[in-house]
Amino acid sequence: MLRCFCALGLLLMGVCFAVGQAGRRFEATRAGALLINVTAKREAAKPEPIGVGQISLYDAGFEQSIKSFTPDPGPAQIVLLVDNSTTIRADEEKLMQAAREFAYEIYQGDKLMVVAYNERAEIVADWTDNAKDVEKAVKSFAKKGEPALFDALHATLADALDPLAGLTKKRVVVIISDGLDRGSKTKFDAILNELQNEDVTIYALQAPDRTGGAHRRDKPKPPAVLEKLVNGTGGLIFPLTDPSAAAKAICDELRNNRYLLAYQPDRVPFGEVRALLVAANEGITVRAKTAQPPK
Repeated sequence: MLRCFCALGLLLMGVCFAVGQAGRRFEATRAGALLINVTAKREAAKPEPIGVGQISLYDAGFEQSIKSFTPDPGPAQIVLLVDNSTTIRADEEKLMQAAREFAYEIYQGDKLMVVAYNERAEIVADWTDNAKDVEKAVKSFAKKGEPALFDALHATLADALDPLAGLTKKRVVVIISDGLDRGSKTKFDAILNELQNEDVTIYALQAPDRTGGAHRRDKPKPPAVLEKLVNGTGGLIFPLTDPSAAAKAICDELRNNRYLLAYQPDRVPFGEVRALLVAANEGITVRAKTAQPPK
């Protein structure tokens, strides 16, 4: 059964990463430990897991003591957020193919949801691991209207992923689009803040930029939108031209290279968005969200 999302506006929160400013309060060390999703892999493809002694974490410029760094091989909940607007430079068959590829690449226990969006976001396939169900559902794609990407992301978080917060940390959105947003009430900075607060990872299958690089006064250009979303949440961008390779790379990474980092914030500013940096020893690459908004 198809359902429609209703997008809500968010208040834009101020961001300040400077450390050492006078008059600040700091979070008490008795606060509960925070969990952060980290993607980590050895460049030499060695099989042994990466240990806590090989990772460093900086929160608001202060190095933190890491309590644990453990592999997370569990199932993923993946939303495919597909731009179904009139002017996207990809035909319906290419968009359908991208969704189908994920249906055949997910691991046992993983679940997919397919959401198509233009002025509104609509579930075309609810949570499923059945590839045939996805194949059948995506045939309903019909390009129309303008791409309200930021509203669609907000609705996806609120209606699809937030209810899973207590069940799994491995919540993912794969955006299939060029990154153009037109008409959203939700602001870009607000949706990035929300994604980082929920620690939801964004991947993207990038279509050609339909704007030709035109300057955008009130928001980032489409390619920059995707770059900021994936870099800010620890994801990656792949070209839409090879959806099979992209689907395999993303599903493999989620199952084989995801870790959970636990730490108790120490000496960090209270009530502000804080810069995060995860680093690793030589020969190891890591990605994670780049900011921790205040709860």
